Amino acid sequence: MQRLDGEQSLMRIFIGESDRYQNEPLYKVLIDFFRQEGFAGATVLKGVAGFGANSVLHTDRLLCLSQDLPMIIEVVDSEEKIERVIPQLDEMLQGGMITLEKARVIRYKN
Repeated sequence: MQRLDGEQSLMRIFIGESDRYQNEPLYKVLIDFFRQEGFAGATVLKGVAGFGANSVLHTDRLLCLSQDLPMIIEVVDSEEKIERVIPQLDEMLQGGMITLEKARVIRYKN
């Protein structure tokens, strides 16, 4: 198991549920990519509502049910490792947003 403690970086990738890369769901491609690249871990979160650059509301409310709910992929690892994969991420993402911030890891165990 990789050792991960102290100051690291948290990357968040904001995409839509319907986003795809090479005919596969983008969130699945990203999780597989981070695993293959040896990242410490990644989590996919599905939102109940949100909007992006075009201001179109996506929601899970029955009357205006969206087929494109917001999703966030969170990855924590070293800033160097994250910066190294940004060019590949730029190729995979058609839209969305990527943020990067400092994170202090206080526990990372099975």
